[in-house]
Amino acid sequence: VIPHYVGPTTLLRHSLPARPFQPLNLCGLNQSILHLSAAARISIGSRCPFTSARQPLTERPASMAENSMEGRTILIVDDEQDLLDLLKYNFEQEGFRTVTALDGAEGLQRAQRDDPDLIVLDIMMPEMDGIEVCQKIRRDANLRGKPVIMLTARTEEQDYIEGLDVGADVYIGKPVSVPVLISQVNALLRSTGRTQNPPDILYLGTLEINRERYLVVHKGEEIRMPRKEFDLLYFLASNPGKVFRRQDLLDAVWGRDVYVVDRTVDVHVRKIREKLGNGLIETVTGVGYKLRML
Repeated sequence: VIPHYVGPTTLLRHSLPARPFQPLNLCGLNQSILHLSAAARISIGSRCPFTSARQPLTERPASMAENSMEGRTILIVDDEQDLLDLLKYNFEQEGFRTVTALDGAEGLQRAQRDDPDLIVLDIMMPEMDGIEVCQKIRRDANLRGKPVIMLTARTEEQDYIEGLDVGADVYIGKPVSVPVLISQVNALLRSTGRTQNPPDILYLGTLEINRERYLVVHKGEEIRMPRKEFDLLYFLASNPGKVFRRQDLLDAVWGRDVYVVDRTVDVHVRKIREKLGNGLIETVTGVGYKLRML
């Protein structure tokens, strides 16, 4: 018998065969929620209402893993308090420990006292400018191997060359991009870590290169070099007679993560030649450089 009022629900109830009651699969629903949560990078745990088993927590995303540079000390030397505060805040957010100074003389004192892993150095400062500070750092036996990043509003090519000549590793113009600066810092620290290998000494004729002491002995005379000059010489001396393109040298010595121009290699080769003579590193026209077989 069909009721007097026939609606959609009534027709469905009478036209579909009866099926036994099936409870909602909350376990499956819970698993779907877990998948969605994982996709959204939300770490959650859940307990299925019909079991006592605890569902596994989603793993912490790789991007949130601890910074491998955490705990390294950065010395920031700049006479602009606002910029100093900005850089200090952002470096500490990345897990670095920071030390700051408002002028060159104070910066040199802090470098000698706190032994930072890397120095960010402004050029135009009172008391002692960044060029002089960098020169003193490269003459200091305990500091000469520290990476130095120079910041300046002076962006002429000659200013860039002058910064590299006194031993800076990277030269960045102002206004400073904080993400770019942090990326350069990480790249330099990784590069420094790669070069801290067991003691190694190369002998080529009258040339002795001691990688442990960052010392070059040429014809019995001890010669101290800034870190990048030494690394470049050591790399060429490890492959005597082999020709390297400028880009090959940039990748091997500065690393692929650091942006520097080809002219950087030329400047460092010139500085090495001034210390060791012009005959050691040969220019291969149109290609690059090689260390002459001794």
